[in-house]
Amino acid sequence: MKKSKKSCDLKTCMLCRLCIHEWLPAIAANKVNYEFKKGETIFREGDEMQGIYFVYEGKVKVHKHWDEEKELIIRFAKEGDIFGHRGLGNDLIFPVSATALENTTVCFIGREFFDSSMKINNEFLLKLMLFFAEELKVSEKRMRDLAHMQVKGRVANALIVLKNKFGTDDAGNINIRLSRQDFASYIGTTYETVFRIMNELSEEKILSVSGKDIGILNEEQLAQFTMQQNKN
Repeated sequence: MKKSKKSCDLKTCMLCRLCIHEWLPAIAANKVNYEFKKGETIFREGDEMQGIYFVYEGKVKVHKHWDEEKELIIRFAKEGDIFGHRGLGNDLIFPVSATALENTTVCFIGREFFDSSMKINNEFLLKLMLFFAEELKVSEKRMRDLAHMQVKGRVANALIVLKNKFGTDDAGNINIRLSRQDFASYIGTTYETVFRIMNELSEEKILSVSGKDIGILNEEQLAQFTMQQNKN
């Protein structure tokens, strides 16, 4: 980790977009931008929560221990997204970890200034509450899917979710390059199972798969797997 020399545009992150215009100079005076290399830990599960992070450039995975040797990826954050907010509460301890998926620049806002920002900026506070509510619903659905949906349905659902969040690149591939292990950690299964199902979907011409590049060729058919598995 090192401090970034890049100047912030004061409009990318959620806070800058939703705060009152007069609050922007205060953000500029209180924020700190940091650069993390691919694979570098931003904070660890159990660390004291010092403040909130926003992704300025790059992508981040938020994850936690499943057991001694496994992890579960809770969510992904892209440019403009907030993360680190799960450390808010009475104990101010991070219950999750965050790791850069590629070279990433983040904007760090200290806890006290973040509290002041919520008090001053009503629109930001409202959107933050709605974001928390939506994130809770998504988390509850994911836990239900992990318990009841068969793996092929979870693979299909995750690919559609990732495409909707990150879009596609010029080649038509989902615009996030995940290792098979990270993808397995996101849907709660093993590397071997993900590898097998990806190959099956590729042979059926539903996906195009080349290394970490994944393109959806038949989204309608892919969506059918999520509906069929939900009925089981």
